[in-house]
Amino acid sequence: MIKNILITGGAGYIGSHIAEILTKNKKNIYIVDDLSTGFKDLINKKTLFYNLNILKTTKLRKIILENKIDSVIHLAASLSIGTGEKYPKFYYKNNVLGTKSLLKACQNSCVKNFIFSSTAAVYKDGQNLVSEKSNIYPKSVYGKTKLAAEREIILSCKKNKINYAILRYFNVCGASPSGKIGLVNKGDHLFKNISTEIVKKNPSIKIYGNDYKTKDGTAIRDYIHVSDLADIHKKVLTSISKTLKSIIINCGYGKGISVKEVVREFQEQSTKKINIQFQSRRIGDMEMIVANNKKLKNIIKWKPKFNSLSLIVKSCISWDFKNRNKVFKN
Repeated sequence: MIKNILITGGAGYIGSHIAEILTKNKKNIYIVDDLSTGFKDLINKKTLFYNLNILKTTKLRKIILENKIDSVIHLAASLSIGTGEKYPKFYYKNNVLGTKSLLKACQNSCVKNFIFSSTAAVYKDGQNLVSEKSNIYPKSVYGKTKLAAEREIILSCKKNKINYAILRYFNVCGASPSGKIGLVNKGDHLFKNISTEIVKKNPSIKIYGNDYKTKDGTAIRDYIHVSDLADIHKKVLTSISKTLKSIIINCGYGKGISVKEVVREFQEQSTKKINIQFQSRRIGDMEMIVANNKKLKNIIKWKPKFNSLSLIVKSCISWDFKNRNKVFKN
């Protein structure tokens, strides 16, 4: 029975959406986040929050034992591909050693289910449409650290008889239908960068690479609304708990959209002209990657609710317009 769920990185963009869905399902939610990239304003008021870095194994284990945690959703990580190329040791520490610390804290406890937020960046570039059986060969430091974390999880969970689900996210975007949660920090996030600019008088956006071998020269990605992704976590957690079968699943819509197409949709929704500044390609970026999501649909009978580019863009614009003058607290 799933009752007490720990979410690492629960003060972040995706974690806060998952907490919102799970609290509605009357689960006891505990959040661990060091607020290095998360925000207090995004923490669900119905959860119990611990300001803690997951590298603090002893304190983390105490939280797991005292609250009789039965399920863990592990999102705490460093995420930017560009930053990972500059600081590989920092990314290894956060993404790999942090995961090992969490797994150690889960040993000999009530934890029976473990969900990990991995990434499509673990796949080899050039395959375009990828299934869970596609070639693995991460191009970026970020992808390499996530793959290393996956392997640690598989070894540890098998040894400790914990059901695990590795969810390989494609590009996550959008804001919650409630209007309460959206993306705050920008980083390399295309949708956030554009929606932040769109509220300005003369919006401008940088596009990294316009010489890819794609339909319009810009990179192609599979974008998934954050609320659909949060729903996947809820359903996958139920599935692995009932079937006692561990899984690796792609989380995407199975549709490729170019960067230029995203910019064009923002222009249509905002009726503003966006000035595009083309830059050279970034190290670690893939040309094109789209999810084969047949496994996801089969296992949890998943039907997305927000798989419309216009809907996603509208939610981003609405969130940033509403919060354009707000200062979010770490």
